[in-house]
Amino acid sequence: MGGVEVPLRSARTLRSLSPEDFSLETTTVWSFLDRGDWATHTGNYRGNWSPYIPRNLILRYTKPGDVVLDPMLGGGTTLVECKLLGRNGIGVDVNREALMVAFDRLNFPYRPLDEDYVKPSLDLFHGDARHLDLIKDEAVDLVATHPPYAGIIKYTGERVEGDLSSLKFPAFLEGMRQVAAEAYRVLKPGKHCTILIGDTRQHRHYVPISTRVLQQFLDVGFILREDIIKVQHKMKSTREQWSGSKYDFYLIYHEHLYVFRKPAEGEKVSDYRNSVKWW
Repeated sequence: MGGVEVPLRSARTLRSLSPEDFSLETTTVWSFLDRGDWATHTGNYRGNWSPYIPRNLILRYTKPGDVVLDPMLGGGTTLVECKLLGRNGIGVDVNREALMVAFDRLNFPYRPLDEDYVKPSLDLFHGDARHLDLIKDEAVDLVATHPPYAGIIKYTGERVEGDLSSLKFPAFLEGMRQVAAEAYRVLKPGKHCTILIGDTRQHRHYVPISTRVLQQFLDVGFILREDIIKVQHKMKSTREQWSGSKYDFYLIYHEHLYVFRKPAEGEKVSDYRNSVKWW
């Protein structure tokens, strides 16, 4: 990996630095009617996730001063939330253009009234999520990321080495296994790794990308803590395209938000697998 220096435009004036009427999610179904537009958040970076997702994850699984890693940073949504919530952030992306967007979106003044707020460190690197060479073992408190859904969306205009969205499905899955292994390595014992992943169809039949990716993370040693269903709302073009159609399949309106936990020191993974007890 290597650092990237990007000249930033003047810091912008923001309308709001926090969401209105925010409360932590309490169930395994998350549905956000608006995707979130506080701070510098915007939906114009294709495929980025709603800021409500990293905000919920950061607040539930970390405390101020903890280190949050997004190894597929994209437009920088996760690190913007780190800045707002006082968490140290590390962002990595294989696409230099994405890093330029993220640098720009992190360029806003923030001085909250909270006396306990400590300005966090925010480090961005050009690199590959499969090889996080600059991050030490067990240095991270939370991994939160939104990987490509195989090749559904191409994230680079031309083939870029390390771009998982450019790979055929078997190679994509192998790449995700490497991502999972690196996330496991850099994460502290007992801490959490979270990914948002969705599915698709081919020839009118369901392709369970999420389930196949889930297995990669389980295979490297993670324990599945939560399987959260994230409802998709902003699908206007898809809904209009298939509205009233005679096709014999249902539209996919959900994604999976998996929350994994790395076993604590001395903890047995077997205690959480194949151990269902009927009461």
